[in-house]
Amino acid sequence: MLKLLAFDYGASSGRGILGRFDGDKLHLEEIHRFSNDPVMLNSGFYWDILRLYHEMKQGMIKCVKGGHGDFASIGIDTWGVDFGLLDSKGELLGIPTHYRDSRTDGMIEEACKRVPKREIYEQTGIQFLKFNTLYQLLAMKLNNSPILEKASTMLFIPDLLNYFLTGVKASEFTIASTSQMIDPRTGGWAKDLLTKLEIPISILTEVIGTGSIVGHVTQSIQDELNIQSVPVIAVAEHDTGSAVVSVPVIEGKYAYLSSGTWSLMGMELPAPVINDTTYSLNYTNEGGIYKTTRLLKNIMGLWIYQECKRAWDKEGEPLSFDELEAQATAAESLAAFIDPDDDMFYGPGKMPDKVAQYCIRTNQKIPASKGGIVRCVMESLALKYRMIFEGLEQIAGFSIPVLHIVGGGTKNIMLNQFTANSIGKPVITGPIEATAIGNLSTQLLALGEVSSLSQARAMIKRSFPTQEYLPVDSERWNDAYDRFLKIINK
Repeated sequence: MLKLLAFDYGASSGRGILGRFDGDKLHLEEIHRFSNDPVMLNSGFYWDILRLYHEMKQGMIKCVKGGHGDFASIGIDTWGVDFGLLDSKGELLGIPTHYRDSRTDGMIEEACKRVPKREIYEQTGIQFLKFNTLYQLLAMKLNNSPILEKASTMLFIPDLLNYFLTGVKASEFTIASTSQMIDPRTGGWAKDLLTKLEIPISILTEVIGTGSIVGHVTQSIQDELNIQSVPVIAVAEHDTGSAVVSVPVIEGKYAYLSSGTWSLMGMELPAPVINDTTYSLNYTNEGGIYKTTRLLKNIMGLWIYQECKRAWDKEGEPLSFDELEAQATAAESLAAFIDPDDDMFYGPGKMPDKVAQYCIRTNQKIPASKGGIVRCVMESLALKYRMIFEGLEQIAGFSIPVLHIVGGGTKNIMLNQFTANSIGKPVITGPIEATAIGNLSTQLLALGEVSSLSQARAMIKRSFPTQEYLPVDSERWNDAYDRFLKIINK
C-alpha cells in the first residue's frame, strides 16, 4: 500500500486523512480531527493560524505512532481568499484575517470608483464577493495598514502552511484564482488591474501548477516529528478545487455541487467563459486542476442552518441535526422562503431571528417552529440551486442532464431530495469525503501512480459509493419556484 497524507481545513474544522492506495482503489482513514475556531479581537476577526499548524503536526505525530510514518507525500487544502503576510526575513506579520471580518464592507464600491466594474470582471472573470482577496488588500491599502507596508510576501492560507513545512514561498493556481487577482486566460497575476488599485505587485509569488512539488519537509521538522523527507505537493489547494477533482464522472455533460458550509455549483470547462451573460449573472471562472476552469457560483450553503443550530444550542435547547431534520420533515412544506445569499445572512449570530426578519420584510408568514425554520432554509436553498443551475444551462447553451453533489452536505438526505425536486433532474451524491479524496488523488497524479485525471476519477468511482435521487412532486416545486423568484426579487 502506498500511503499519502491529506490535510483538509474547513471553516469550522480540519482533518488529517491517511490515504492508502493499493493500485486499484483508494482507502481513507481519519487520523486526526480538530476544530478550527476563529478568534474575535477588538481589532477584528482572525484565524488562529499557529494552532492550525500545530494541529497539522499532531496529525503527523499520530501517523508515526500508528505505524504510518512511511507516508510518501503531503497535500494541504483550505478555504479560499484569505492570506498571511511575511516580512523581508520570512517572518509572519500579524494574524491572518477571517473573510467574514467587516473590513471589506464597501470595498467593491471603492474598487469600482478606481476601475470600472466591467473591466475588473474582464481581467479576472471572478464573481464579485466582498471578501475576495482583492478587496481585503484594497481595505488594507486604503487604511494605510502598517502590516501591508512592511510586507514582502503574500501567501494564501494553504501556501502559508506549505511554507511553514518547506520554507518555500509559492502560490498554487487554484487557490490563487479565488483572489480576483488572476488573469484566467494566462494563469498569471492581473498586474494591470492591481497597479490601478495601487496594490503592491512585489508581494506576489510565482504561480505554480496544480500537482507541482512545492518542496520537501525541512530537516528541523523531520527531526521534531520523527518523519522522513517527504515532498509537499501543491494539490488543488482550494478545497472546492479538490472536491471537483473527486466528481466520479468519466465523460458526459453534468454540473457539480460542492455542498458544505458554502455551496459551490458549476461546470468543469477547458477555458474561462467571460462574456455579457457570465458578467450579468455574476458567475466565476476559478482555476481547476491542469488549468481547467471551474465556472461556478458561490451560494451561502448550509451556513444558515448551522448558525440556527448554534443559536438554539446557546439558548439551552440543543437538538441534534437528525432531530432538527425530523422536525423539518413534519413541518408544512413550501410555506415560506428566504434568499440564502441575502446580506443579512452573511454574518454570524441570531440566525433564527434573521430568518423571521426576512419573512416579515417580504410579507410572508414566519415559520412557527424550529422544524419550520429548518424546512424553510432547506427548501430555499434547493430553489436557489435551481436558479444557479438554470444560469449554468443558459451560459452553456444546452440542457444539463444531471447534478453531482459531493462533500459533507451529501449526508443531508432532505436537502438532496429537495434539490432533485427543485431542479427536476436526477441528483447523484457522493463521495462524502470529496475534498480529501481530490487532495489524495492529485498526490497520486503528481507521484505518477495514476496517469490521468480520467483514470483518477475511474479509481474514485470504484472506491466510493454514490446514491441517486430522482425528482418527485414536480408541479408543486415548479409553482414554488415561481413564488420564490418573486419573493427574492422584491
